[in-house]
Amino acid sequence: MKYKRVLLKLSGEALMGKQQYGIDTTVLNQYASEVKEAALSGAQVAIVIGGGNIFRGLQGAGKGFDRVKGDYMGMLATLINSMAIQSALESMDVKAALLSGVYVDRVAESMSGPKAIELLEAGNVLIIGGGTGNPFFTTDTAAALRAVEIKADVILKGTRVDGIYTADPEKVPDAMKYDKITFDQAYRDQLKVMDLTAFTLCSENNLPIIVFDMNRPGNLLRVLRGEEVGTIVTN
Repeated sequence: MKYKRVLLKLSGEALMGKQQYGIDTTVLNQYASEVKEAALSGAQVAIVIGGGNIFRGLQGAGKGFDRVKGDYMGMLATLINSMAIQSALESMDVKAALLSGVYVDRVAESMSGPKAIELLEAGNVLIIGGGTGNPFFTTDTAAALRAVEIKADVILKGTRVDGIYTADPEKVPDAMKYDKITFDQAYRDQLKVMDLTAFTLCSENNLPIIVFDMNRPGNLLRVLRGEEVGTIVTN
């Protein structure tokens, strides 16, 4: 394996499948199966998943919710998704541990770097919910922060497209795909890889990002092996 310890970032919206809201168990189990393969290959896998399929703080603020309360609601939504993927993994006989950025002692232990590394080294797939534990930060930023804390080799951003393009390939059919790109170029060309806080954190800590299609079976394992899948962003 090229990558020994990775942080997999998944969007909450991806869990909806073709639904308008909530969790599609077919998609959930597909993702859990992909993660199981990765874990069986010997890789240490941590997961951060968004909560947009349930509630997104920023959108809530636009509808009259207090921004801070809205962001905490979003953090709790990420915990629902985190518990769902933990349950799916455990049903497949995969050891899965859950840590949280917000204090929810009956659901998960609080996140700390040393505890996270200890769980990974003990053979657990680690799910980290609750965002950063603070309002005004996205789950992209949470993913970057947690990746740095656990000393991950790379962030794997699983999406529904197969990499980074010059424009949205779902809207611009002739958009060109990048195989490799630098943080500077992505910033200069205003390519939406992650939000700016997350992006800067990755760049400053020399933490590469690989954007790939999570919905294609086997892709996660291919990325771990170092195959040319998706787009890699490096300094």
